[in-house]
Amino acid sequence: MGSSIEGPAPSAPGTTDEPPLRRGLLQRLFRRSPAQKNALPALPAIQVVATHGMSNLRKLRVDDVAIPKVDIVAVALDISKEDLVAAFKEHGFSRIVVYKGNLDSPQGLVLLKDLALQHGFGAGGRFSLKKLLRPILYAPPSMPVGVLLQKMQRERVHMALVIDEYGGVDGLVTIEDLIETVIGEIEDEHDEDEGSLWKEEKPGVFLAQATAPLDEFEPALGLTLRTLEDDQDIDTLGGLVMLRTGRMPARGEIVPHESGAEFEVIDADPRRIKRIRVRLPGAIMAPEAEAPKADTAA
Repeated sequence: MGSSIEGPAPSAPGTTDEPPLRRGLLQRLFRRSPAQKNALPALPAIQVVATHGMSNLRKLRVDDVAIPKVDIVAVALDISKEDLVAAFKEHGFSRIVVYKGNLDSPQGLVLLKDLALQHGFGAGGRFSLKKLLRPILYAPPSMPVGVLLQKMQRERVHMALVIDEYGGVDGLVTIEDLIETVIGEIEDEHDEDEGSLWKEEKPGVFLAQATAPLDEFEPALGLTLRTLEDDQDIDTLGGLVMLRTGRMPARGEIVPHESGAEFEVIDADPRRIKRIRVRLPGAIMAPEAEAPKADTAA
């Protein structure tokens, strides 16, 4: 009498005899029957890839979320109390990096609450920024986001400088930046609408980011700003202003345009322009037109 135990069934074409791998949770959730596979086309992979999520803590590196060095707001160790207060008011931050000489020599962090408790509310005493300094973390660009987040939680320091291979500062990352990789953007009362690169303050006067693309900004103004041959290689408003001056303009400087408009540099540092006020020709002439006439009566 032959054995009733049959051997393994032959493999179907295109398959192997190896046992199937253990399926992950998402594979089990989205597994379909053969009938479903025939009825529905497979979704493109891009449609099931999440922008945010816990996986970013492992996949993303610090340099993927850090702001570049040129965007870091920092103050010198020898800054006066009045200038430090003005820096906090201007930028709306709760903590600022402190350096000695230049940003590649960071000294630590100064917190707004420490400044207020020590020297605010009418408190006197000699001001010493060095006594207010708190430690700051340092991270290589290749560090996984999740590792830095755990380090920030453990050491209770919510800001880190990204240090390159030569020991120089390459960028900055906050704990908010890291959390946003998981849950999406966190907006607070200090955040500006990044989708709006310019706004009309009053008729004919616009306040714009230097990064405003001229392809979109010119139609909003109703004025052609790229009138010279060299202008055709310029993409942003800040680039156009620099081209007109031939250098980095200073904050408060007014740069005339051949159309009759003028650019006022509202915010800038030694490396780049940040914000510009654009006055159209009609807005520049308006105050003169509205000036009261002299009384000619005898």
